[in-house]
Amino acid sequence: DCARSDHNYPSIVAARRAAAGLRDVSCSGATTEDMWRAQGANGPQLDALRRDTDLVTVQIGGNDVGFGSIIATCARLGAQDPAGDPCRRFYGSSGVDELTVTVARTAPKVDRVLRAVRARAPHARVLVVGYPDLLPDDGGGCFPSVPFAAKDFPYLRDTEKRLNLMLRLVAAVNGARYVDTYGPTRGHDMCEAPADRWIEPLQPASPAAPAHPNARGEQAMADAVLRTLGEGRGRR
Repeated sequence: DCARSDHNYPSIVAARRAAAGLRDVSCSGATTEDMWRAQGANGPQLDALRRDTDLVTVQIGGNDVGFGSIIATCARLGAQDPAGDPCRRFYGSSGVDELTVTVARTAPKVDRVLRAVRARAPHARVLVVGYPDLLPDDGGGCFPSVPFAAKDFPYLRDTEKRLNLMLRLVAAVNGARYVDTYGPTRGHDMCEAPADRWIEPLQPASPAAPAHPNARGEQAMADAVLRTLGEGRGRR
């Protein structure tokens, strides 16, 4: 089960563009390797491409970095030292920040994916969709609502920014367009009140996965994709 929503940003973009041929093969937990291998009943994602495919959106890399395990680890450590920075110290215990290294090691994996996309869909516009603003951009926190230690919030925020920068650079090298979803979602992170947040916290209040966009977040991401395509709101 890929836990795929029919109200995710690809579905919204397809509806706005009146695109009848949407093939959404996104799958929860997918890594770059899942472009070439099946995830349960979900076949290799690259198999969805054809030579006449005209638009491809790709959001990949977060699971290669270890998004889920990072959240679990930092939440566990935050409960033990809520005023400190135990997560940063944990990932930097060797003297080199492990997450910085992991982001760098993910770059060639994303590069390989984009090269494969181009080979299978040579005429397509390819968009690399970045990750939205998960945590307060000012570095503040909201323990215990989001149970990370106070001084780990800026560390984790900067790690996400590093991941997005890597995606932007790899997209540029491969002639793809990068879609910034961080900027448009700033101020609507997990720490905001339910009426204002577009990213759900670790205990969601709406039908969305923890630390993932809710319906308003998916709409914001779709709008960012459409703006990149020159088809944003108010344009026909």
